[in-house]
Amino acid sequence: MEGYLGIDVGSVSTNLVVIDPEGGVLSSVYLRTRGQPITAVQEGLRKIGGDLGEDVEIKGVGTTGSARTLSGVMVGADTVKNEITAHAVAATLKVPGAQTVVEIGGQDSKIIILREGIVTDFAMNTVCAAGTGSFLDHQAERLNIPIEEFGALALQSKNPVRIAGRCSVFAESDMIHKQQMGHLLPDIVAGLCDALVRNYLNNVGKGKDILSPVIFQGGVAANSGIKRSLEKALELEITVPKYFDVMGAIGAALLSQGVVRERKKSSFRGFAVSDMNYEASSFECKGCPNMCEIVNIAVDGQVLARWGGRCGKWENLQETG
Repeated sequence: MEGYLGIDVGSVSTNLVVIDPEGGVLSSVYLRTRGQPITAVQEGLRKIGGDLGEDVEIKGVGTTGSARTLSGVMVGADTVKNEITAHAVAATLKVPGAQTVVEIGGQDSKIIILREGIVTDFAMNTVCAAGTGSFLDHQAERLNIPIEEFGALALQSKNPVRIAGRCSVFAESDMIHKQQMGHLLPDIVAGLCDALVRNYLNNVGKGKDILSPVIFQGGVAANSGIKRSLEKALELEITVPKYFDVMGAIGAALLSQGVVRERKKSSFRGFAVSDMNYEASSFECKGCPNMCEIVNIAVDGQVLARWGGRCGKWENLQETG
């Protein structure tokens, strides 16, 4: 069977997916990046390769996410695309007619406005943690509650408290104040969910034409409390797709199909890259006032690629640092 591999490497999670030619998911892996994208990609490839065995031949590979260039060099990607494009492509496949994509991850969040399958507007939040999953992770730790139980607790709430959510620091002090006042735990948790959604809509979603169908994806979509808060705030039904946590990887895999269809051949280096000794390093170019940070990726001491410069000088591997 033919398969297409998608890899989405972010600051919190690394996701790998293999789809069939019709877009059906054959295998998926969700891992924590833990600050080591190379190790995470290699671990994911081992798991995917072990799951598929000899039954599937990889015909194309796409990468996305904040470490898309690094992972693309590692695996020999046929296409390297940004998260907006990847998430939009996956959403339109899994939910035909989707007009709004709400994506909330561990360290960033985004909104994508689609009209007839085309991205017409988008926004991203990569600065403030109050509208991302790390906000809930931090408060869950403070409350000594596993983050996996947050959603179920929020749904038990009858009277959610209002918690200042414009800043994670203020939200924490306000949450402690509500605890000291004797509010029930489910009401506090529901209040935190409302605060995250309020922050998201006031920042990322501000001025956006949010129309149904609305698709909710990203790791935080596992939280049923956030889904309910979104539905309450938007007064719209929210759809959480089956593979909500790996939609970026699905999009990358779909995008690789079109590229390979034209090229007739994939650049995929094979699952053996999971056992290669990859190393990343960097240096500062002093050739001009830009002082660009140049990133090297090497395997077994041989530099495979360089990037990070504005002028392209270091993309020629004959140059030395």
